[in-house]
Amino acid sequence: MRWLTAFLGVAILAVVAAIVLVLPEGADAPASDRTPVASSPSTTSSAALTPEASAFTDPCGTFDTKVASPYAVTGYWLIPTTDHCTWRRQFGAIHEVGGDTVIRIGWGLQARRVDEDGRIMDNAGEEIDPRYEPCVEDGLPCVAAAEKDLQAANPGNRVSWTFVYRTDEAFGPGLFRCPEFERTVTVGKTVFYRIIAPDDGSDDPGCANIKNSGRGYHVILIAGAEQDNDSLTELLDLGDQFGVRVFPALPLAPRDPAQATRAYKDGTDTLTTLTRRILQDYGARFQGRESLGGFYQPFELQMREMSYTGKDPDDDHATLKVYASQHQIVEQEMPGKPILVSPYIDARKRLKFSASPKQVAKGFEAMVRTGVGIIAPQDSRGTGKVGLFWPDQRDEQVDERLRPVVGETTNGTAYHGSTRDYYREMAAARDRMVAQGYNVQLWANVEAFEPSAEEPCAARTGTRGRTDKKRLDTAVTQVGRYVSKVVSYMWSDFFTCGSPSLAEDIARDADRPIPVDAVRKERDIQDGMEIRGYNMPMGSKVTITWDGQEAPKVVDVAGVDLSEPLPDLPTGMRTAWIPFDWTQVPDDTWVKIEVAAADGRAAAEALHVRMNA
Repeated sequence: MRWLTAFLGVAILAVVAAIVLVLPEGADAPASDRTPVASSPSTTSSAALTPEASAFTDPCGTFDTKVASPYAVTGYWLIPTTDHCTWRRQFGAIHEVGGDTVIRIGWGLQARRVDEDGRIMDNAGEEIDPRYEPCVEDGLPCVAAAEKDLQAANPGNRVSWTFVYRTDEAFGPGLFRCPEFERTVTVGKTVFYRIIAPDDGSDDPGCANIKNSGRGYHVILIAGAEQDNDSLTELLDLGDQFGVRVFPALPLAPRDPAQATRAYKDGTDTLTTLTRRILQDYGARFQGRESLGGFYQPFELQMREMSYTGKDPDDDHATLKVYASQHQIVEQEMPGKPILVSPYIDARKRLKFSASPKQVAKGFEAMVRTGVGIIAPQDSRGTGKVGLFWPDQRDEQVDERLRPVVGETTNGTAYHGSTRDYYREMAAARDRMVAQGYNVQLWANVEAFEPSAEEPCAARTGTRGRTDKKRLDTAVTQVGRYVSKVVSYMWSDFFTCGSPSLAEDIARDADRPIPVDAVRKERDIQDGMEIRGYNMPMGSKVTITWDGQEAPKVVDVAGVDLSEPLPDLPTGMRTAWIPFDWTQVPDDTWVKIEVAAADGRAAAEALHVRMNA
């Protein structure tokens, strides 16, 4: 075992204990509608689920499964918890504001050193890891016991690498290929799963090769949950109860020790084996479960110009190659279940690794080629990497809450473009990929936090602080024209902290108007404007202003949903029409459009559109 310790010393991968997302000029002209290319999204992510009952009571309390206050955001990330009642309360609260999707954070596969006795060391390689130390078989640490069994079958067998993976899930027999050498070891409330995989990347269907020829093997030791405490079973049951689809996380790839933002190619084969085993077990236990919406690819990647064709390994992006390997397993084992990935955008001009909207669109296309079915880019406003502004606001000062990130400067100086610029280019890329036969959806992940910790939500949120509904509404306005669904990172902490919490603010104010788009639209022979958005019924009022105007125009909404809806619109998005003579607006003039409810509550953000000559 001493030689193994030395060998692994150069192959240690970065810590991934709980995966936490870090935390061009354009004109939105009202001359015509955008007509997106229709795709055929999987029914597992598009069709509505029906809750099992309208109300129920259990030891955690009494829960109503009716949607009381539907909001524009309909999906949320959750952090794992050991409190079963917390899961249930979170699902209830999410469903109350119209949430129909839950995406859960997961864990990463890590390579580890072992000491001369076969005990697994911590990530620094300095101490015995207390999480895996209890795993003992017949007096031997589990890794040493695995190597003993392998060498008893054939003296030429050896353990070349050891990997660990932690989870709150419990697995069935579908996890194992060779029960003679692969097994569960129960210690108290922890179940350890011992997997043996050839180090050449193959995954034998049985035990014959272990005995027939001496080879190197990787031992994967999983620290999991008791069989009756499987978190995924519980989440899917809650999904059935509330009509919510769940996206569990795939195992996160090991990180390259030389560059932690990149997946480590030397761990790809082992990651693929672990993914295959877990997906085969899922297939045996969960095939046909409607509440299993798909799978979340948790390895976070910056959206920038990247290459992936699957034909030239030397030119393909390293992390995208790992994506493709995992995604292929999902398609083989759980066909029809889409993979969701949520990369981030960095628009800060002063950084050499930032990317323009068109470069991000190139990255979108490369990501689609890996087999991903849903791309939900982080809008990156919560981290300050992108700003929420309109093209005619490029010379204005950045939002005060962004100054800790970009300084005292203007929007145009700080950023290559606004959130809207990036989503417009990604929507165009999405249309191009659908036209080429790829079945991919574009969602938006609006970050529900601020880049400073003036109002921290929890110790684990670090420098990320609480935001407000007005800012969240503004983010929805910026992305809403281009996506088929809006989700948010994350419910745990950011929506539930403070008094009143962001979730409580949403529940009280869910029906405030949120316009996302305005286009010129005639009705019969009357010139007018169609506004797309949320909560704009009859009785709503629209105020229209532009430079040089004598007085603002205030017009009542004259019709709702008069046009056929465009395909792939988010749930709850509708249209309102008003009569308006566009000839009174000078050519090339920016027009501000404000929408207010009948009770006077104004939308958080006005639309800015420009009438071209």
